[in-house]
Amino acid sequence: MQLLYGFILALIIAFLAYRAHSLNKSGAIAATVTGTVIFGVGGWQWAILLLTFFITSSVLSRAFEKRKQGLDEKYSKGHERDAGQVFGNGGVATLFALLHGFFPGEIWPWLGFAAALAAVNADTWATELGVLNPHSPRMITNLRKVVEKGTSGGVSIVGTLAALAGSGIIAIFAFVFPPDHLSLTTSHFLLITFAGLAGSLFDSLLGATVQAIYFCPKDQKETERHPLHTCGTETVRVRGWSWLTNDWVNFACGATGAILTLVVIFL
Repeated sequence: MQLLYGFILALIIAFLAYRAHSLNKSGAIAATVTGTVIFGVGGWQWAILLLTFFITSSVLSRAFEKRKQGLDEKYSKGHERDAGQVFGNGGVATLFALLHGFFPGEIWPWLGFAAALAAVNADTWATELGVLNPHSPRMITNLRKVVEKGTSGGVSIVGTLAALAGSGIIAIFAFVFPPDHLSLTTSHFLLITFAGLAGSLFDSLLGATVQAIYFCPKDQKETERHPLHTCGTETVRVRGWSWLTNDWVNFACGATGAILTLVVIFL
């Protein structure tokens, strides 16, 4: 019955998000799948963390629109999330919700789930709020090269603080609303927070090194968009692995947060 309730809740939320243009059709279907697993297998505590990520990221994606004008050309996709973005951001968390079904008495599925969401939430907050930094970001690989706002791999003080806050809010809810049989400590809270921050920084590192980045010959700008830029011109890959899209980078971000948490726990 809990799985059925989880499906109904996930379906309602996905439908509302679709009507609010936060998800497109494929994104709504993917959100229903991931939500059913997380709500149905996990329960209301797991749902709180997922909804915190989804609601805050959706709100921030529409905030400060004037400051973000012209940045859409940098990103591979728009504000309406598709299935790739949903699974990229929520795939690792969904896996840990499934593992909870096999290991219901263990704490590590909850911590891995929370850390994965903390990482992707940190990355989202850094992306959406980093534009508020008064100065242009610097490439994470050397911190000396100044790049345009929205450039993959660019980091700033405001963006990093936003990432820490985004990770921290997930850690707070994980600490305050753990599953009934678990009891978290301050150390668990700090672990989730900083593992999430580390995951977002690893996301930036991948964006600066091996993520597929393209170039628009008409606008003379780098972009994640392929095969066509926002202007309609075909883009050309200038660096990175062609298969490593932003969705896979987001997946790696969540996986990094979760893996770091598990390594600390088991070691």
